[in-house]
Amino acid sequence: MANFTKKAIQESFLKLLNERPLSQITVKDIVTDCGINRNTFYYHFTDIQKLVEDLFVEEAERIIQAYPTIERFEDCLEALIDSALLQKRAVLHVYHSASRELYEMCLWKVCDHIMNAYVSSALIGRKVKEEDINIIRGYFSSLFYGILSGWLRTGMTEDLRRKFARMCEIQKGTIEQMISICEENKI
Repeated sequence: MANFTKKAIQESFLKLLNERPLSQITVKDIVTDCGINRNTFYYHFTDIQKLVEDLFVEEAERIIQAYPTIERFEDCLEALIDSALLQKRAVLHVYHSASRELYEMCLWKVCDHIMNAYVSSALIGRKVKEEDINIIRGYFSSLFYGILSGWLRTGMTEDLRRKFARMCEIQKGTIEQMISICEENKI
């Protein structure tokens, strides 16, 4: 029953967040929409900030669990884009609020997972120093995070799937080439 109530609170909040900015949503609005009392809300969440955090952390975990290993990081990036577009107004309302850092933290977590899983699969049977692996992972995580952040900053108007598909075509083999260079330079 507790999970059902928590889920109902999250759904009411998302509904409201798709209608108006985060700063215009109160606990009273959520409990009224959800049909519960304030104490029930506070049983599950300390405040709206915690509700926002839980929602985005859960979504990041859902995406990560859906892609434990990654052969084509495009698939995971598309899942991230789809997730954001599904709740576009809510995502933008959080992104343009004081809670932006929470969304960015979850976005980074997913980007980092994508690159960690992808690079790990590319490293099977290869001998590369951990320092070099971390440089490669960090480089690509930062690249994708930056592109996604720019997309959010401009209101998610660009066709990011097409851009990522083209970028993946252009950089095809780059990670493998970087790994080969690191193997050859066993310094």
